[in-house]
Amino acid sequence: MATPLRVPRPAGIRWAIRGLSILACVGLWQIASTTHANLGIVTFRNVPPPVEVVQSAVALFRSPKLAAHVSSSLWRVFAGYVAAVVIGVILGFAIGRSRAASDLLLPPLELLRPIPAVAWIPLSILIFPSSELSMIYITFIGALFPIVLNTVHGVANVDRRLVASARSLGAGGIAILREVVLPDAAPSIVTGLAIGMGTSWFCLVTAEMISGQFGIGYYTWEAYTLQNYADIIVGMLIIGLLGMGSSWPLTTAGRLLMPWRSPQVAR
Repeated sequence: MATPLRVPRPAGIRWAIRGLSILACVGLWQIASTTHANLGIVTFRNVPPPVEVVQSAVALFRSPKLAAHVSSSLWRVFAGYVAAVVIGVILGFAIGRSRAASDLLLPPLELLRPIPAVAWIPLSILIFPSSELSMIYITFIGALFPIVLNTVHGVANVDRRLVASARSLGAGGIAILREVVLPDAAPSIVTGLAIGMGTSWFCLVTAEMISGQFGIGYYTWEAYTLQNYADIIVGMLIIGLLGMGSSWPLTTAGRLLMPWRSPQVAR
């Protein structure tokens, strides 16, 4: 029996559903914070309501501190991320295309990959002459492993029949890499780039909480130490917006640069 064809929802309805889901979350937050809900292991006694968070956000946006914090975090993330993209994609192609490179490079990468970002902070402070470089290094480490592993997965799983067909037609190594391997591995690479961007923000916030003086992570941690609970949530929301805003261009560019890939229609 043939599966019935599902008609995708109009874009307006989809955006309305997404907006309502956010409003529902804010409403539950408002109820839990104003009633000081106690759910046993979770309590909302010290959680500020959305109104206080909005007031703190307005105060921050009117302050010159916001530009300093955001610019510092953006610089650290993108400096580390760009370095991770260049090195990660090169390593991923080498490991995915060469058995010798895989035997030589993959074992140490797999050994270092499970180490959390917090564990790298003391060593990075010892290695680098400034805290700024150490924080950039933390974002680099966070983005490197997702990019490498997804690139390896994409390159290693290229259809061998396509490679053989290209060789039979006289294509050289560079042409095969450019015309066959890269297009086939591109979806996995883009996925790794998007994951790496999100991981960079996670690692940056951890580093800024410990050794930063400016940045959204430092702002969030400072709010906690000063018991400005509304500012904590403001910092968290800004981090989420910056992370989402950084990942969205990557996925959008990936769809535009890969017209041969048929996207799944959201239902």
